[in-house]
Amino acid sequence: PESVVFFDMASLDTWAALGGPAAIGAPLDSVPDYLADGVADDAFNAGTLFEADLVEIEAAQPELIIVAGRSAALYEDLKGIAPTVNLSSEGSFEETLERNTAFLGEVLGAEDEAQAAIDDIEAQIEDVRAKTADIGTGLSVMVAGDSISALKPSEGDYSGRNLRGGLVYDVFGVQPITDDIEAATHGEPVSFEFLEDYDPDYLFVTDRNAAVAEEGAQTAEVVLDNEIVHSTTAWENDQIVYLDPTAWYIVFGGLETAQIMIDDIANAIS
Repeated sequence: PESVVFFDMASLDTWAALGGPAAIGAPLDSVPDYLADGVADDAFNAGTLFEADLVEIEAAQPELIIVAGRSAALYEDLKGIAPTVNLSSEGSFEETLERNTAFLGEVLGAEDEAQAAIDDIEAQIEDVRAKTADIGTGLSVMVAGDSISALKPSEGDYSGRNLRGGLVYDVFGVQPITDDIEAATHGEPVSFEFLEDYDPDYLFVTDRNAAVAEEGAQTAEVVLDNEIVHSTTAWENDQIVYLDPTAWYIVFGGLETAQIMIDDIANAIS
């Protein structure tokens, strides 16, 4: 297909990485800067990740529409306009990435390129896991507003809230400082004293404020710059890792995004 509309940024990422033609439509406000080249210069705004502009899409008559995750609920409305595929996560991060890359590679006639890309990503992840085995304990947190939430390993439950929250542990092998965390969409709200009490060697931070560009919200660096956090091992050893907020919170999938995530962890522990 030459005319494709994407409502899933991870799929747009992989499609572009495999040499697919630029998307003719997408929720333009949600396309990250690093994926902008995957969208045509004259692309139309297809709506948001949660709501489709059905009139605009029908007028464009795309040959294929791709949804997933946040936009999966749009499937029923969109399939009446054009062939629509739901590439929502199924299984682990790696399983979903491999499945969706293989599928898009088949659509593009780029099966060999897709397999080579997956092999490369998997090899890099294994290299990172070998290194994280020796870094001690870690805690993955999300900063939203002026509050923090602790994220937990998925423990085999790869539903949306656990898949994203558990990436640091599940994919990259970081040893969690505690498993006593509740699963929640944005993690379990915790106090700064929680960080002091558990005192992980590494603190991995996803800055939701930066990811969604929340007006007036402070950056995670500012929120965590306080006396309690200063007393932690992670702060004292300069082992607070600020993850790319767009890659880890908005997209968290796709070939280029996976590379960004790998580099975030690898650079932090090297």
